[in-house]
Amino acid sequence: MRKTMFRRFALALALAPLALGLAACGGKEEAGTAALSGDRIAPIAAPAGKAWADVVTKTPEGGYRMGNPDAPIKLVEYASLTCSHCAEFAHEASAELRDTFVASGRVSYEMRNFVRDAIDITAAQLTRCGTPESYFPLTEQVLANQAAMFQKVQAGGEAAYQAAMAQPDDKRGLAMAELAGLTEFFAARGISVDQARACLAKPGEAAALAEATSKQGEEFDITGTPTFLINGSKIEENSWKAIKAKLETLGAR
Repeated sequence: MRKTMFRRFALALALAPLALGLAACGGKEEAGTAALSGDRIAPIAAPAGKAWADVVTKTPEGGYRMGNPDAPIKLVEYASLTCSHCAEFAHEASAELRDTFVASGRVSYEMRNFVRDAIDITAAQLTRCGTPESYFPLTEQVLANQAAMFQKVQAGGEAAYQAAMAQPDDKRGLAMAELAGLTEFFAARGISVDQARACLAKPGEAAALAEATSKQGEEFDITGTPTFLINGSKIEENSWKAIKAKLETLGAR
């Protein structure tokens, strides 16, 4: 039954219309700053010769985790690369989250792609084409380039989108990447066109992203992006101001 549900979800994503930046992309949830109740956690040193921000691994859940794998505070973000609020969060949070919270060893940060449409799946696949260490820089750059990506897809029009969608499974991703200008975008960032072509043609990769979205969306009640977990529990806050306050309350200060 679950496998059938996954296949239906993947098909629904594949047939999604050209409507970007809106559906399942939640607004910011502000929350009052809680009093600092937890004990301050002392910084945890990184391995010799490394910084915690450079320690990146792929997780069993299919995400990428940056930082101390044994950090006492584990922050997980479910994000879509075609969600404008995810782009806003990345713009506001990325530098401070990486350079202050993750760097201290007290907080690890994991991103899990929560895919919403064919462009999102294509971009997510391409961020995974390089080494684990390249995942976060590529993801941040895609989010920063989101408006230009939308403009290219919309300039191509519905007919071009549907023509790309009509391609066989092993060619659809490349057609989508070309429509959105992503082949050139990633080539300028170290992912060659041949490398991108190979990544996008891998059997089952797009379906795996869709299946993870369906399974984990159900498990954690993810109804919009960005959505966050702290130490395995979903939280209501999704603005950097509120999440930063929560991390500090838990001792990352």
